[in-house]
Amino acid sequence: MDYEFVKVAVADGIAVLTINRPDKLNALNHQVLRDLVAAFDAVRADDAARVLVITGAGDRAFVAGADISEFKPLSAMEAWRYTQDLHRIFRRLEEMPKPVIAAVNGFALGGGCELMMACDFAYASDKARIGQPEVLLGIIPGAGGTQRLQRLVGKARAKEINFTGDHLPAEEAFRVGLVNKVVPHEKLMDEVMAVARKLAERSAATLAIIKAAMDAGANADLETAKAIEQQCWGLAFATEDRHEGVAAFLEKRKPVFRGR
Repeated sequence: MDYEFVKVAVADGIAVLTINRPDKLNALNHQVLRDLVAAFDAVRADDAARVLVITGAGDRAFVAGADISEFKPLSAMEAWRYTQDLHRIFRRLEEMPKPVIAAVNGFALGGGCELMMACDFAYASDKARIGQPEVLLGIIPGAGGTQRLQRLVGKARAKEINFTGDHLPAEEAFRVGLVNKVVPHEKLMDEVMAVARKLAERSAATLAIIKAAMDAGANADLETAKAIEQQCWGLAFATEDRHEGVAAFLEKRKPVFRGR
């Protein structure tokens, strides 16, 4: 699964998607976005891919942001349509029924930070720099940076990040809850692949149900969210993997999940 600016390799249940535009710090232009849509759909449809890892080519950037050269000619209406496209693409990723891990190997700025936040969680290199610098261009974040960010780190902290446009060092991003772990740069992919392999051994059906329950309940009131959990609990009992998991526990053996 190779596209013009995106490469996808699938092995041992793990799809590694690499945004491959290192000479532009993997900036998101229109073709990269088209490639991402096609790649997300392909990974979603591929039963051999049980976990998705997203990273950037080279050792300087995850995604340094949008390609600013494409902004200059945009009218207000074209800009509005552009941000609608961005939201649809990142929502497509967010709704992937498989675990999605961001391996943040460098700059994750603007659209790169927003792409990272649309993943389920992120590990970062100690060289990573993360932020929403759109204010420095006289514009605002347009792919979730004003909304996902405050849900992750709280409103006051998110306002500080968006108002200043400052780049957060990886350790600060970890401290405020933007990334799950910071590791030495040269060990980033080893760490990410280790957790990806662990998830690939889990029941794909169960992981999809857990993800659906958590995402659906995240913005609901507590009583509604608990009702969602109850329904998903019942749904999990309809899977073949539930029978296998319980049997394996009682028989004191490792379960062999089939994602059904």
